[in-house]
Amino acid sequence: MAPEVPSLRGRTFVVTGATSGVGEATARALGTAGAHVVLAGRNVAEGQHIAGQIGPNATVRRLDLSDLASVREFADGIGETHDKIDVLVNNAGVMAVPLERTADGFEMQMGTNHFGHFALTGLLLGRITDRVVTVSSAAHRLGRIDLDDLNWERRSYSRSGGYAQSKLANLLFSLELERRLAASGSPVRAIAAHPGYAATEVGSHTGTWFDHLFGFGKKILQRTPAQGAESVVYAATDPALRGGYVGPGGFLGLYGSPHVASVSSRARDPETARRLWELSETLTGVQFEF
Repeated sequence: MAPEVPSLRGRTFVVTGATSGVGEATARALGTAGAHVVLAGRNVAEGQHIAGQIGPNATVRRLDLSDLASVREFADGIGETHDKIDVLVNNAGVMAVPLERTADGFEMQMGTNHFGHFALTGLLLGRITDRVVTVSSAAHRLGRIDLDDLNWERRSYSRSGGYAQSKLANLLFSLELERRLAASGSPVRAIAAHPGYAATEVGSHTGTWFDHLFGFGKKILQRTPAQGAESVVYAATDPALRGGYVGPGGFLGLYGSPHVASVSSRARDPETARRLWELSETLTGVQFEF
């Protein structure tokens, strides 16, 4: 059973990747509960269509996480119209794509899924009053962080390996952000979430083993994007959550109601998290102020 969402009237949520899949479902659920939702994504036309269906409490802003100039432009624009943001939902992502570089020279999956969200969070943190939710994946368990070659410039590129590394980076970032916020005495929370399996297009045509997993999910689990969004919405709205990682409670975390999710040993490594954080600040040029 989906958790009940409290009234969100008077609260502002920014959701990245809100024009399709789990991000769209998250934005719709938040908007239905009365929140003002900023749909952030590259496809502005589709965002405007979805915002029109949500109602006057939804707006759209262009954001391309694979381009740090776009991230900065988005953050500057939000700053002109919103004194505060209650919740930032770092949801957008690409999955198992062929080797490609972002506008800033990062490997596309690491650049979009991690570096883009890292920079966005740092630029917006001074306006966030409640929490930052970062969407990871059960695939983080297969990831390995190569701090000497995050962008696959020397290694033989693996599409699935690149995705798993980026999702591990998302979780390392969220848990390190949680530690740093607590150490600074900030009331802002950092919570990671994963949707389990959801029938979206992101993992259906990757040319990797992900296709088989998603094919199984479509046939057996038949979970909708709205069901996949339940953990993300829960992480973004439940007042009792202080941090950590949440996801579906069913078999292998693929389905079920949200609960506390387990974290791999690599994701719990504070030294790797610290080094990844410092390297991310250097590569993005975004310094966090607590």
